[in-house]
Amino acid sequence: MNDALQSTIHSTIHSTIDSTINSNIDSTIETNIDSTNERTHESAHDSINAFLPCRTPQAWIDNALANQGLLLIDHAHCEKKAASTALSLMYRYVDNPDLLHKMSRLAREELRHFEQVLALMTARGISYGHLTPARYAAGLRAAVRSTEPGRLVDLLVIGAIIEARSCERFAALAPYLDTELSNFYNGLLKSEARHYRDYLALAEQANGGPVEDRVAVFLAIEQELIEQPDSEFRFHSGPLTQPVADKHAVPI
Repeated sequence: MNDALQSTIHSTIHSTIDSTINSNIDSTIETNIDSTNERTHESAHDSINAFLPCRTPQAWIDNALANQGLLLIDHAHCEKKAASTALSLMYRYVDNPDLLHKMSRLAREELRHFEQVLALMTARGISYGHLTPARYAAGLRAAVRSTEPGRLVDLLVIGAIIEARSCERFAALAPYLDTELSNFYNGLLKSEARHYRDYLALAEQANGGPVEDRVAVFLAIEQELIEQPDSEFRFHSGPLTQPVADKHAVPI
């Protein structure tokens, strides 16, 4: 066997071995990343389930599956409102650097989510339009104190609860949805869980200590809002009094 042929054979063998090794490494890395992401989602979900007073009723999940167009429309409204709430806090509490930083990031992320929901709706032939608001946020805010710093503490606690409930509902819905929408909702879990933690940390900072007493007040209200029947389906509504499609629903 001449030297040129031996060199070619050796080169081919080494190239094949290198390719196989690199392929195995890439596969292992991807598997580890997927496993890490899954554990992160599970950890965040477990923490939120421990925080919230109840799980989303199965009846609401059934309502959502029967009104997926309306679900997306109201989801878009929720993302826009979340950004608006963050900006409102930034305008009112200009002397709080931590709040300004965290709410600025939150507002940008929520508006990005708003854009993503709109894109999903467009691809599915769903038109974005006005909806009457759910009783959820108003029901929670009815118990907000009127004087500072209590007012800020309460608003931040409410923000944490709303973000936690949103995360819980994304996770509850994902197994029932089509692949595209399921992947999208699973992809929101990390940011929603972080928003919940940011709100809670800011509440404790504003309060100068733990806020368990105020959390307990608002979680009791939240449980009633989540479990009691509603006449209209919304992302944060209770289960419908009658399982019929809302007039705004768009079949997918």
